[in-house]
Amino acid sequence: MKITVWAEVRPSEDPEKVKQAILNIVSPTVINIEDVGDKTYIVASARSYRALMKLRELIRSQEIEDSARSVLLRGLVEENKIVFHVHKQAAYMGRLSFVTETKESPLGPITIIVECNRPRQLVDWLAPRTVRGERVYEVEPPEDC
Repeated sequence: MKITVWAEVRPSEDPEKVKQAILNIVSPTVINIEDVGDKTYIVASARSYRALMKLRELIRSQEIEDSARSVLLRGLVEENKIVFHVHKQAAYMGRLSFVTETKESPLGPITIIVECNRPRQLVDWLAPRTVRGERVYEVEPPEDC
Protein backbone atom coordinates (compact mmCIF):
# COMPACT_ATOMS: atom_id res chain seq x y z
CA MET A 1 0.00 0.00 0.00
CA LYS A 2 1.18 3.50 -0.78
CA ILE A 3 -0.59 6.59 0.55
CA THR A 4 0.31 10.07 -0.70
CA VAL A 5 -1.31 13.22 0.62
CA TRP A 6 -0.56 16.70 -0.61
CA ALA A 7 -1.87 20.24 -0.46
CA GLU A 8 -0.68 23.48 -1.94
CA VAL A 9 0.24 26.22 0.52
CA ARG A 10 -1.21 29.41 -0.89
CA PRO A 11 0.66 32.70 -0.23
CA SER A 12 -1.96 33.80 2.33
CA GLU A 13 -1.67 30.53 4.30
CA ASP A 14 0.54 29.47 7.18
CA PRO A 15 2.37 26.26 6.17
CA GLU A 16 2.01 24.92 9.72
CA LYS A 17 -1.77 25.24 9.52
CA VAL A 18 -1.86 23.39 6.20
CA LYS A 19 0.33 20.70 7.76
CA GLN A 20 -2.05 20.49 10.73
CA ALA A 21 -5.03 20.15 8.38
CA ILE A 22 -3.37 17.10 6.83
CA LEU A 23 -2.46 15.67 10.23
CA ASN A 24 -6.07 16.03 11.36
CA ILE A 25 -7.20 13.53 8.72
CA VAL A 26 -4.24 11.15 8.27
CA SER A 27 -1.23 9.91 10.24
CA PRO A 28 1.65 9.86 7.77
CA THR A 29 5.08 8.43 8.48
CA VAL A 30 6.75 11.22 6.49
CA ILE A 31 5.64 14.83 6.00
CA ASN A 32 7.65 17.51 4.22
CA ILE A 33 7.40 21.00 2.80
CA GLU A 34 8.39 21.02 -0.87
CA ASP A 35 8.92 23.93 -3.21
CA VAL A 36 8.11 23.26 -6.86
CA GLY A 37 8.76 26.28 -9.01
CA ASP A 38 7.00 29.20 -7.38
CA LYS A 39 4.56 26.98 -5.41
CA THR A 40 4.91 25.38 -1.99
CA TYR A 41 3.32 22.05 -1.06
CA ILE A 42 2.95 19.98 2.06
CA VAL A 43 3.50 16.36 1.00
CA ALA A 44 2.92 13.40 3.29
CA SER A 45 3.21 9.67 2.77
CA ALA A 46 2.70 6.33 4.46
CA ARG A 47 2.68 2.65 3.57
CA SER A 48 0.06 1.22 5.93
CA TYR A 49 -3.71 1.38 6.30
CA ARG A 50 -3.05 2.62 9.85
CA ALA A 51 -2.32 6.05 8.39
CA LEU A 52 -6.00 6.21 7.38
CA MET A 53 -7.43 5.48 10.84
CA LYS A 54 -8.21 9.17 11.51
CA LEU A 55 -10.02 9.41 8.18
CA ARG A 56 -12.04 6.29 9.03
CA GLU A 57 -12.95 7.65 12.46
CA LEU A 58 -14.03 10.99 11.00
CA ILE A 59 -16.27 9.20 8.51
CA ARG A 60 -17.86 7.23 11.34
CA SER A 61 -18.15 10.02 13.90
CA GLN A 62 -19.75 12.36 11.36
CA GLU A 63 -21.98 9.50 10.17
CA ILE A 64 -21.17 10.11 6.51
CA GLU A 65 -20.44 6.53 5.46
CA ASP A 66 -22.76 6.61 2.43
CA SER A 67 -21.49 9.88 1.00
CA ALA A 68 -17.87 8.92 1.74
CA ARG A 69 -18.39 5.55 0.07
CA SER A 70 -19.81 7.25 -3.01
CA VAL A 71 -16.87 9.67 -3.26
CA LEU A 72 -14.30 6.92 -2.69
CA LEU A 73 -15.86 4.63 -5.31
CA ARG A 74 -15.93 7.49 -7.84
CA GLY A 75 -12.26 8.02 -7.00
CA LEU A 76 -11.31 4.56 -8.27
CA VAL A 77 -9.45 5.99 -11.24
CA GLU A 78 -7.40 2.92 -12.00
CA GLU A 79 -7.55 -0.73 -11.05
CA ASN A 80 -5.44 -0.18 -7.95
CA LYS A 81 -5.71 3.56 -7.19
CA ILE A 82 -8.18 5.75 -5.34
CA VAL A 83 -7.92 9.54 -5.65
CA PHE A 84 -10.12 11.92 -3.67
CA HIS A 85 -10.04 15.44 -2.26
CA VAL A 86 -11.05 16.96 1.05
CA HIS A 87 -11.71 20.54 2.06
CA LYS A 88 -8.57 22.04 3.59
CA GLN A 89 -10.25 24.50 5.96
CA ALA A 90 -12.71 21.87 7.24
CA ALA A 91 -9.80 19.46 7.84
CA TYR A 92 -7.97 22.13 9.82
CA MET A 93 -11.03 22.36 12.07
CA GLY A 94 -11.06 18.56 12.51
CA ARG A 95 -14.03 18.01 10.19
CA LEU A 96 -14.21 15.96 7.03
CA SER A 97 -15.78 17.46 3.93
CA PHE A 98 -15.18 15.95 0.53
CA VAL A 99 -14.48 18.23 -2.43
CA THR A 100 -16.11 17.14 -5.66
CA GLU A 101 -16.12 20.43 -7.60
CA THR A 102 -13.05 22.40 -8.64
CA LYS A 103 -13.91 25.68 -6.86
CA GLU A 104 -15.44 24.06 -3.77
CA SER A 105 -12.33 24.70 -1.68
CA PRO A 106 -11.20 28.32 -2.23
CA LEU A 107 -7.68 27.70 -0.93
CA GLY A 108 -7.38 24.42 -2.78
CA PRO A 109 -8.12 20.93 -1.49
CA ILE A 110 -6.06 18.28 0.22
CA THR A 111 -5.51 15.49 -2.30
CA ILE A 112 -5.27 11.90 -1.11
CA ILE A 113 -4.01 9.11 -3.36
CA VAL A 114 -4.11 5.51 -2.16
CA GLU A 115 -2.54 2.76 -4.21
CA CYS A 116 -3.24 -0.82 -3.17
CA ASN A 117 -4.03 -4.24 -4.58
CA ARG A 118 -7.63 -4.36 -3.32
CA PRO A 119 -9.05 -0.83 -3.30
CA ARG A 120 -12.67 -2.01 -2.95
CA GLN A 121 -11.78 -3.76 0.31
CA LEU A 122 -10.21 -0.50 1.48
CA VAL A 123 -13.42 1.40 0.62
CA ASP A 124 -15.47 -1.24 2.46
CA TRP A 125 -13.24 -0.80 5.50
CA LEU A 126 -13.25 3.01 5.43
CA ALA A 127 -16.93 3.48 4.61
CA PRO A 128 -19.03 0.31 4.84
CA ARG A 129 -22.41 0.15 3.20
CA THR A 130 -25.30 1.24 5.44
CA VAL A 131 -29.05 0.76 5.51
CA ARG A 132 -31.09 3.38 7.37
CA GLY A 133 -27.92 4.65 9.00
CA GLU A 134 -26.82 1.23 10.30
CA ARG A 135 -23.67 -0.44 9.00
CA VAL A 136 -24.53 -3.60 7.07
CA TYR A 137 -21.14 -5.20 7.69
CA GLU A 138 -17.65 -4.65 9.03
CA VAL A 139 -14.57 -5.50 6.98
CA GLU A 140 -11.13 -6.28 8.34
CA PRO A 141 -8.50 -3.64 7.60
CA PRO A 142 -6.66 -4.28 4.35
CA GLU A 143 -3.38 -5.28 6.01
CA ASP A 144 -1.90 -6.79 2.85
CA CYS A 145 -3.61 -4.44 0.43
